[in-house]
Amino acid sequence: MSYKIKSRIWIESKNKVFLGEGRVQLLKAIDETGSLSKAAKSLNISYKKAWGLIDSVNKSAKQPVTINSIGGKGGGGAELTDYGKTLVNAFDHINKNCWEFLDTQLEKIKDL
Repeated sequence: MSYKIKSRIWIESKNKVFLGEGRVQLLKAIDETGSLSKAAKSLNISYKKAWGLIDSVNKSAKQPVTINSIGGKGGGGAELTDYGKTLVNAFDHINKNCWEFLDTQLEKIKDL
């Protein structure tokens, strides 16, 4: 029989979600598209929801995670700060290590 362990991780600050897979996906989409609106569209979420998530991340972070520019004739934009990119990489690293750890733990029950 084949078993799999499923898990999701997130990081909290003051009992509120700071970073999780969805927020990190949104940050990556902002980095790729250069726009919160385009990032939201690419993830099939509303602009309002995306804005709320990014606002929450920025308020919980030690430093700004994104830099937003106001729209106008050419439209606005958004980009990750160096700190934001570091957070995304750190979360990905933590997540990968978590999965690797869980895979090793699964070995404990495979032969039972």
